[in-house]
Amino acid sequence: MACNSHMNIVFLQGSKIGFPSNIKEHTFDPRFLCSKISASSSVTQKSGVVVDDSSSAMFKLDSESIMKKLSLITHTLLSDDQTAVAARRSSVSGTGKFGQFGGKFVPETLMSSLSMLEAEFNLALRDIDFQEELETALRDFAGRETPLYYAKRLTDRYKNSEGEGPEIYLKREDLVHTGAHKINNAVAQAMLAKRIGRKSVVAATGAGHHGVATAGACAKLDLECTVFMGVQDIERQWSNVLLMKNLGAEVKAVDGSFKDAMSEAIRNWVGNLETSYFLAGTAAGPHPIPTIVRHFQSVIGKETRKQAQKKWAGKPDVMVACVGSGSNALGIFHEFVGDEDVRLIGIEGAGLGLDSGAHSATLSKGDVGVYHGTMSYLLQDDEGQIIGPNSIGVGLEYPGVSPELSFLKETGRVEVYAITDDEAIIAYERLCRLEGIVPALEASHALAYLEKLCPNLPNGTRVVVNCSGRGDKDAATVFRHHQEKIDGQMIDAAFQRV
Repeated sequence: MACNSHMNIVFLQGSKIGFPSNIKEHTFDPRFLCSKISASSSVTQKSGVVVDDSSSAMFKLDSESIMKKLSLITHTLLSDDQTAVAARRSSVSGTGKFGQFGGKFVPETLMSSLSMLEAEFNLALRDIDFQEELETALRDFAGRETPLYYAKRLTDRYKNSEGEGPEIYLKREDLVHTGAHKINNAVAQAMLAKRIGRKSVVAATGAGHHGVATAGACAKLDLECTVFMGVQDIERQWSNVLLMKNLGAEVKAVDGSFKDAMSEAIRNWVGNLETSYFLAGTAAGPHPIPTIVRHFQSVIGKETRKQAQKKWAGKPDVMVACVGSGSNALGIFHEFVGDEDVRLIGIEGAGLGLDSGAHSATLSKGDVGVYHGTMSYLLQDDEGQIIGPNSIGVGLEYPGVSPELSFLKETGRVEVYAITDDEAIIAYERLCRLEGIVPALEASHALAYLEKLCPNLPNGTRVVVNCSGRGDKDAATVFRHHQEKIDGQMIDAAFQRV
């Protein structure tokens, strides 16, 4: 089993599916415990829940006050008129389960904190003042709504000899403040942190967009901000590191990549539950984190529906989004999950190829397992050890994925395909030169799939691609990729001459 030996709080990780059918959302089966535990940590087991006695007193809440808040909530996830629709669309239960996926695989010390977060989240959804403040922040600070842009030259590319083909639209999340969809969730959760009374925020980032968004939101709301980032990602996304620092965040380097930064951010949060707030940017983790992230990102799909109705008095026929952990994909998909006539297509990173072992195609090639407190598809070997993901799109490099997307993929509601690094680079350059828009390499994976999708679509099919972020951060990566190709070709040619 995959486990961090010096981590006091134990999270279930790895292990291919073989879970007992009666496993509870926040209970541990002894077969799935991490085998390495710090010698300084006194661990006991109560009712199947792993408890770290050295940390159990860190965060205590008045259970009566929690129950009082929970009693005010007549429905679990959304406002009264939305709850039934949302539950029907995604089969969500009050425990955060999506079919077999989701849940709370966490130690008992975190249960009170997560319960309080769920209660405050639901209360905030019904708080008119909170909602008005959020609406103002999204409009005046983040710059919403974003355009639904008709990409005419890209559309022309996919017309056949008779001038027929699909119409391509881009949902321009690259235009929001800080350069990506991440700001939607970051500013909302920062407001939630302040509502709860927290003074500091911890976060983890890979591509840097979530880190920049969180740093900006914290600066606006006068919150201390610490962002954990893998050394590999710092080297690749240095411009975003500078932005985070300029916005007042402390950036802490972690050996490894995003998955390691995520583990370190959780560890830091667990050690400071009474004062800090873990601001997740991924739609993964223990309930209610995936639901919170998806809800605050769902503004993307809601705007898209309204804009499509205004532009052509209908809905999109096909929606395409890249998939890392799933925040941008769910952000645009969720509004349309109940519309069976709208195709939803998620695109993962195939890296060097699906058969190479160097990819980030969790939904395409993963198995069901538990990681970072939730059950989802997961990149793991036969022993349940985590396999490191690989993609030129840094934001796609996560070995797990949203439990909700796992459910939608398993039920067939979302189609999932994968695009290689080379294909994404070509799509990046294509959009730059045809539309004058610089997409993030993550979004370029979705754009690249148009090459395979469009030739098979009827004339006039309206396709919306979520351009989830801008790609100025990736310009150096694209240049290096070409340079490495040229160097490799020169070496091959030299060997051929010999």
